[in-house]
Amino acid sequence: MLWVIPVLLGASFLVFSLLHFAPGKPVDVFLQADATAEEKAEFNAKYGLDQPFFTQYFNYIKNIVTKFDFGRSYKNNIQITQRITETYPKTMRLAGMALLIMVSVGLPLGVLSAIKHYSLLDSIVSVLGIFGVSMPNFWLGLQLILVFALILDLLPPSGNSTPAHYILPALTIGLAGAANLMRVTRSSILEVLKQDYINTARAKGQSERVVIWRHMLRNALLPIVTVIGMQFSGVMGNAITVETIFGISGLPKMMIDGINFRDYIVVQGGVLAIAGTCCIMNLLTDLSYALIDPRIKAQYKQ
Repeated sequence: MLWVIPVLLGASFLVFSLLHFAPGKPVDVFLQADATAEEKAEFNAKYGLDQPFFTQYFNYIKNIVTKFDFGRSYKNNIQITQRITETYPKTMRLAGMALLIMVSVGLPLGVLSAIKHYSLLDSIVSVLGIFGVSMPNFWLGLQLILVFALILDLLPPSGNSTPAHYILPALTIGLAGAANLMRVTRSSILEVLKQDYINTARAKGQSERVVIWRHMLRNALLPIVTVIGMQFSGVMGNAITVETIFGISGLPKMMIDGINFRDYIVVQGGVLAIAGTCCIMNLLTDLSYALIDPRIKAQYKQ
């Protein structure tokens, strides 16, 4: 848990530095071309942009820690905290649906492929997995829009006003993650299949369903859960492209707009929100190891 602090500090310093030294200053974007030197100085003083780099960064972190204040947008003077509160739930809704699709598709296919290894079904699933990992998200998203929104007219092509609007973008992210999860699940199950306790369970007369879901899958869960936790970071990253394609006004879309308008304070707040979410997800993944494997929990018992 304590490692979250240096991770967030490192992420904040990195993005703050990159945006501070990036070409194009906010004052040149949000003021007219004929703005006087006094007007530019007033703008910089209002947002603290006239101070030295380390002073700006120290004040930025201080306001976050003491006031939970991420600053105000240069564009419309709205609190960044308010913008994050408005956009964050939309992105988390998309990420949650994508993870649900990833697990519900990738996990059963991985188990089935491992049980039927080296069969025609295994070959088909493996080819689909390679295809899913290889295809770009923006291409898959456009194909889903073309088929399900334009040709079949079953789902809306863009927006975020109803749950139906999240189906296509969640499929775009979730299917690629499902392909990766399927490959890891297959490899983990194949390793477990070689263990003696699997033959022992079958020799005791337990049903194949019990052998697969209670003995095989549970003992192969550690790498699978690790991949699911890591895929969450990928979901947040892929949401930047997907939200732009499908017109979802979530957190990544807010950051893209901030980059386009040189509203760098918005980008900084969005990066910290995503980094904090990924840190929490990684922490939950680590804690879940003790629930999955009793041997890990036993290491910490007095």
